[in-house]
Amino acid sequence: MDDCLRCPGLPLAVYREVAAHLCQVDGITVDLLPQQSQQFDYRLSQIDSLRIQSIVDADSIDSEQVKRILAYYSDRYGAWEAVNLDNTWV
Repeated sequence: MDDCLRCPGLPLAVYREVAAHLCQVDGITVDLLPQQSQQFDYRLSQIDSLRIQSIVDADSIDSEQVKRILAYYSDRYGAWEAVNLDNTWV
């Protein structure tokens, strides 16, 4: 698993909360990728996206738990969007 996701308008504190919850799943690490915009926009989060990586064999990861965590935040803040690692939309 190596996914990069963003949720437009998601505040910094909520990105950190999502990352903390995901890191509780055995074998998962999360990196918060900073905003790359050259223009300041108050509505943008300081975080552009989060990268979810597995550090162990994918078969031993509880991917359903990861999906449930992401669905919880999606229900409250909007849909997650997949992002290429070069920060272009998928």
